[in-house]
Amino acid sequence: MAEESTEASSPTEIGVADLPKSLGDLVLKADAAIEQNNLAYAVKLFLSVLKAEPGFVEGRRKLRASEMKIAGPPKKKGLFGGGGAGKLKGKAKKDPVGVIDDIERELEKDPYNAGLNELLHEVAFNLNMLDTAAFALETVRRATPDNTKLLHKLAQFYENRNMPEEAAGVYKDIVKADPTDTDAVKGEKDMTARASMARSQDASGALVKKDDDESLALEKASRAAMTQDQMEEKRDQLVQQYNEDVNNFDVVKQLAALYEQMEDWAMAQQMFEWAHSLSAGDAALKMKANNMKDRAGEEEVRSLEARVEENPDDEEAQAALDEYQHTRAAAQVDERRRRVDQNPTDPQLRYDLGQALYHAGEYSEAIPHLQQATRNPHIRTRVLLLLGRTFDAKGMSDMAIKQLSDANAELTVMDKTKKEVLYELGIIHEKVESGDEALSCFKQIYEVDYGYRDVAHRVESSYAG
Repeated sequence: MAEESTEASSPTEIGVADLPKSLGDLVLKADAAIEQNNLAYAVKLFLSVLKAEPGFVEGRRKLRASEMKIAGPPKKKGLFGGGGAGKLKGKAKKDPVGVIDDIERELEKDPYNAGLNELLHEVAFNLNMLDTAAFALETVRRATPDNTKLLHKLAQFYENRNMPEEAAGVYKDIVKADPTDTDAVKGEKDMTARASMARSQDASGALVKKDDDESLALEKASRAAMTQDQMEEKRDQLVQQYNEDVNNFDVVKQLAALYEQMEDWAMAQQMFEWAHSLSAGDAALKMKANNMKDRAGEEEVRSLEARVEENPDDEEAQAALDEYQHTRAAAQVDERRRRVDQNPTDPQLRYDLGQALYHAGEYSEAIPHLQQATRNPHIRTRVLLLLGRTFDAKGMSDMAIKQLSDANAELTVMDKTKKEVLYELGIIHEKVESGDEALSCFKQIYEVDYGYRDVAHRVESSYAG
């Protein structure tokens, strides 16, 4: 994708609560029209709302659903063609905001059109409307699961946004459509492993120690069939080509990807940074470079933690760990602040910055970033958990309880995150001397996981006296 700088006037992705009253009233009318099966009228209303507020993602979803009901099942002739897209590509470069309405007018005729949905994805991506960009390709995914070209683009999009679970799902669909697609096979394994690692993280972002070795082994096992010797041989070949022409974009990208595969995070970061420069600003490559930098930092922390664990009395090792974590916390705040400045509407980046500020003890500054991050449904419960912790750190127990209660209500499965939320909620209820509420939280965990932290002691001791 050819990326252009995002202008200050780019639309911000919003929810229905953020709409002005006049547009909110139109949405209510459109919803009523859908209930009455007056789909054509609903489409007309949603098009009007989206012309005024292109960032209204929920409205775009409802618009497309209505259009698909009107159109019926997709017809093969319109699935892979670019009908209508070609004439709009020129305008997309000159007026990316204005062309969105033109794209929607064309999609009204054929909501499944792959070319138009791809163009919508590219325009939205360049405007940093990332949920809209994902939605555009998800439309193609639902309509034509055999369009592996665009599914690869969607998988890469999720991968670059650090959404491995979503990426793994897309790669899985590609493999279903084409079992011989080795890139998709590898992608599914890698992203499944990365998702597993992500789930092994606690809500504060710190890796759960006991799962470290297992998660890292899983990720290594998921690599492509190349042996270490084969990867080193391939690296040497690419390095030779790179030395012959350091501006060879394809070679630089291949070398960056190979260093990532070899888990040489520092070199991978360097190569992705150079690829980003050669691409004249491809945002996806910059995101890759940022991810590599983060993983290099995580590896250094793990190394220092392992050193301390092996030698608990090694004061030098403990001091090195403390110093590195302190320095890294400050560096992460600066780095993540720069990322937010470059992409101010990305909720994931807001969460990353809020998390870094929390760990740096800058609680008041963390709050507004975390609040903005709640707009992303994929990370919302994690954000609410960290918001609860942040309010608690500021001594605002009532507000901490509100955030954690909201997170608990949205979590329907008693997984690791829900246990963490309930435990935190119970601890804060204890602080404010709400014993019954605290015990209720601990009991919910006790019922499904006797060995979780100290809940057994807390629950059983309540019956002792």
